[in-house]
Amino acid sequence: MKRVLVAGLQHESNSFNPIVTGEKDFQVIRGAEIFNRFRDNDPVTGVIKPLMEQGYEVVPTVFASAVPNGEVDHDFYMNLKAEIIRVAKEEQAKKPIDAITLALHGSMRVKGLGEAEGYLLEELRQIFPDIPLFCSLDMHTTMTERMHNNCDGFVGYKCAPHTDRYETGVHASRMTIAALENGFKAHSAWVKVPILIAGEQSSTTVEPMASMIDELRRTETQPGIMAASYLMGFPWADNEDSSCAVYVVADSQELAEKEAIRLANEMWNRRHEFCFQTETYHEKEAIDVAFKAIQEGHPTPVYLSDSGDNPTAGSSSDCTGFLRLLMEDPRTDLLKTPVLYGGIYDPEATLACKGKVGQQVTLTFGSKFDSKTTQPITATGTVKAYIENWGRSSVKSDLALFNSCGVDIVLAEAHVGYTTPEIFSDLGREATEADIVVCKLGYLTEFHSAIAKRSIMALSKGSTNEDLPSLNYTKVPRPIFPLEDNFPYDAAANLIAKK
Repeated sequence: MKRVLVAGLQHESNSFNPIVTGEKDFQVIRGAEIFNRFRDNDPVTGVIKPLMEQGYEVVPTVFASAVPNGEVDHDFYMNLKAEIIRVAKEEQAKKPIDAITLALHGSMRVKGLGEAEGYLLEELRQIFPDIPLFCSLDMHTTMTERMHNNCDGFVGYKCAPHTDRYETGVHASRMTIAALENGFKAHSAWVKVPILIAGEQSSTTVEPMASMIDELRRTETQPGIMAASYLMGFPWADNEDSSCAVYVVADSQELAEKEAIRLANEMWNRRHEFCFQTETYHEKEAIDVAFKAIQEGHPTPVYLSDSGDNPTAGSSSDCTGFLRLLMEDPRTDLLKTPVLYGGIYDPEATLACKGKVGQQVTLTFGSKFDSKTTQPITATGTVKAYIENWGRSSVKSDLALFNSCGVDIVLAEAHVGYTTPEIFSDLGREATEADIVVCKLGYLTEFHSAIAKRSIMALSKGSTNEDLPSLNYTKVPRPIFPLEDNFPYDAAANLIAKK
């Protein structure tokens, strides 16, 4: 029975966020426990299941994931990597490993080190120089030379929002199986495309990405093509590798390069088409538009995205600028129900509400981590609800609902995402019954979209500021669109050869 080593690292690291993501922020699954933790829409599950179904012995190592946040703690990452390498060596000593298939993110960054994935791949390749090594990636991967040089082939998600994570894991396994059973020898081509694109400008449900992804799928139907991916990069990580990319895996180098260059030219030629698909305004105008909609009898709830401080894209989730505007706006008192706001990451303020439901308290909250972008708010109000160890997130958190100045504010003890209306309903507020709901998101998740009668994105301030030219980039390679425009681009000249 052939043996395939598997591992997973999933984290999107925001270098503008001062929080260092550590052990307490990660869920870590070790060894055979992964077989009891299969999940829907999970790339690790997608990697493992086809291998098992084909009769391979799956050799599990370590699987670590966390909500996007700041860069990962150096020592924590080094220990994770060392553990994966140790298990790999031990298993190789017992019986040879025939292949490796990984589920990585592609934009995991380590404090004081840089890329996470490349160093892991490099060390694995040193131990296993001659066996097939394939990997699934997030669509928002930032490809690096170290990654490119130490893996036979990558395949990225094709859907944003990422509803195809499981299928992408399956795709990586298919390439592994083809190498082991059919003698497939992978040739890969990587072409850089000097563009920074916010995720909210690259939803695959709309143009230009919808037709670009259709073209990827058509490309993959060609004889000899095993995978074709648009890797969109991660714009909120200021590093020397920042760029979009095309990655193609084929049975010949010539074919891989030909298709990668063609697809890269397509992306470059359509760069001006990337735009916000959601109704989008700067902060004050977004609030004005929402209140006007309510005054004119627009169906509710009207959703506002506090996009600059989106924890699911790696922001600190403690920025108060947009919330302050709402609390200071006298129109909040004219609404039938308080504005529902999710939320503020502040452990101290959250825990200060414990045991005080129904009581009036004065709290200072926000700006616990990001003190450059934002300032704390001090307000008197009522604690309306409190939950201990709220468990619908990958990280458990105490939550409080604090009402002040016409706003019901979710306070979180941990760095949670506001991806589902259940975070509100669990605290006793139904989003469907609110006039205005504010979430720290970019585009709404499918769960919020299902109930939103209107969706407005506010270009607010924070570590996920959607106005990319306003960010203080110091390391990204220049020129790069949209920081610069009208510079020449030659896709063939941006083809990066393996070393």
